[in-house]
Amino acid sequence: MRLSIISIVLFIVVTAVYGDKNTNSLKGKIMQISVNSNGQTTVFQLNNSEAAKELYAQLPLDIEVENYSNNEKIFYPPKKLTTSKTPAADAKTGTLAYYAPWGNVVMFYKDFGTANGLYELGYAVSGVEHIKNMSGMIQITK
Repeated sequence: MRLSIISIVLFIVVTAVYGDKNTNSLKGKIMQISVNSNGQTTVFQLNNSEAAKELYAQLPLDIEVENYSNNEKIFYPPKKLTTSKTPAADAKTGTLAYYAPWGNVVMFYKDFGTANGLYELGYAVSGVEHIKNMSGMIQITK
């Protein structure tokens, strides 16, 4: 009996701590987006944050991608994203993030780290090697 109670309590604690990170859904649907550039596709799985949901709602997009620094590609969604209930990013290769001060979405092809105003939207599940070569107009779809 005591072991069962401990197991239940442990399950509740683990679910409370890790539940949002593993529940990538919008009404029960996993949110994935495909970014197509130069015949190559990168797929990102979005987290369950407000900002990720708002980006997802703006799709599909045909939009210009830009180089920024030596580790990222950026684009500006038509509408700015809400960052409430959106986790801060510790950007690694493949991280999809939102930089609120400038209103741009960032796709990292090299590790970066943290910055004030940088929020995590998701991560690449395939095609991370294509981010570096993205250029011109990209197509972003659900």
